[in-house]
Amino acid sequence: MISEIIISFFLLSGSFFVLIAAIGVVRLPDLMMKMHASTKAGTLGAGLVLVSVGIAFDEISVLTRVIATIIFLLLTAPVAAHLIGRAAYYVGMDFWEGTIVDELSDEKTKNADSTDSNVKMNRKASES
Repeated sequence: MISEIIISFFLLSGSFFVLIAAIGVVRLPDLMMKMHASTKAGTLGAGLVLVSVGIAFDEISVLTRVIATIIFLLLTAPVAAHLIGRAAYYVGMDFWEGTIVDELSDEKTKNADSTDSNVKMNRKASES
């Protein structure tokens, strides 16, 4: 009886966070905010649902798969979101008009300048 309550708590909590992630993806204004919602809340929700599965199936093989899947989610989701966000930023994604801070603007101009100088040096080398 108590295990069913614990399983229900984790399952409902995980489902709630997955729902919040889905609402965030639909309602938030720009890509960075949508990725933040899907990565943070989605990973937490999936992890809580997996914990409930691990408790429900009281077997060591299921528990090891649950732990491995949670570790995989925690390691890959933030890295993938970071790389997608940086790629979208450098492609020229538009920010929401309420965005105040752009911490990568200096790095973007510096990289653009170094890329231009590298292209010029490569052209001079190929002409010689």
